[in-house]
Amino acid sequence: MVERGSHQRIVRLCEAGGDARTLRLGLLDELRSAVGFDSYAFLLTDPETEVGCAPIAQVPNLPELPRLIGLKYQTGANRWTALDGVATLSGLGDRSRSLLWRELLDGYGVRDVASLVFRDRYGCWGFLDLWRSTGDFGRAETDYLTRIREPVAAALRRSQAETFVQRSAGTPRSGPMVLLLSPDLAVRGQTPQTHAYLSALVPPVRGRPPVPAAAYNVAAQLLAVEAGVDAHPPRARVHLADGLWLTLRAARIGETDPPQERDIAVTIEESSPAERLDVFARAFALSGRETELLGQLAQGGDNRTVAGRMFLSEYTVQDHLKSIFVKTGVNSRTLLLTRALGS
Repeated sequence: MVERGSHQRIVRLCEAGGDARTLRLGLLDELRSAVGFDSYAFLLTDPETEVGCAPIAQVPNLPELPRLIGLKYQTGANRWTALDGVATLSGLGDRSRSLLWRELLDGYGVRDVASLVFRDRYGCWGFLDLWRSTGDFGRAETDYLTRIREPVAAALRRSQAETFVQRSAGTPRSGPMVLLLSPDLAVRGQTPQTHAYLSALVPPVRGRPPVPAAAYNVAAQLLAVEAGVDAHPPRARVHLADGLWLTLRAARIGETDPPQERDIAVTIEESSPAERLDVFARAFALSGRETELLGQLAQGGDNRTVAGRMFLSEYTVQDHLKSIFVKTGVNSRTLLLTRALGS
């Protein structure tokens, strides 16, 4: 039986805000007490492509992480991109319907997995898998997990909004970086700067090399697209630090036939202004008109010019702009665009 006060503690954690990592660790502590689990994977996602990034996880066998992620993305059963609630492995009836369980988790004695996605009308902000080696997740536990989805989704979205801070003047721009993976996601090589960025995305255990989990996720989405499991593009935007957002993309390279035997290149580069604007608008819950206005402001021009482009009156543009200021906590167009564009 789930303790009655646990849901309220989850809500308070969500209302307290803070960065996404601290929030997720606090939520996991409460969830461990409320429903119990042996292992977990809690990822943020690109709100549009729903590809995972910035994971925190405790998994049975870290050396098999690339295989685990690859199988997770190629498993159609209970896939987070298709969930509209909470799903369990035991709820499938036949566990072998899950490719991930059949090919890997069964060998580690995993009995049940509770999967939930944190999505709202502005996008998908994360997903969570809770693994158990003894006992199934019961109805009361899945009902509890269902109830926390809405406040957690909103909190994760707000945590992403808080990353759009004004960057320091003179902050150097980074060039594209590349991580080369084998068809089974083993690291073959990388450009010099890649190591430092991967370490910042997923801080490694002292004395160990960084785990390129974000790159694994983008590459695994490419495998899912090729397998016909999911059509989202193999791309993810992720916040690194100090207002800097990166975009990761995966693509096959070479001319080997069949294509599935070609290596995978994951490129990592600073997100473009348009890519930032999209996440910014979603994270701050801007309406469709407000998002359109923000895009017009980024192109330059005064209110009269923008009003003409949008076929609106100047008064309506001013009203929308005031609403954007309230939602984003700024009081000038200059600061708004500086934070949104990262310039």
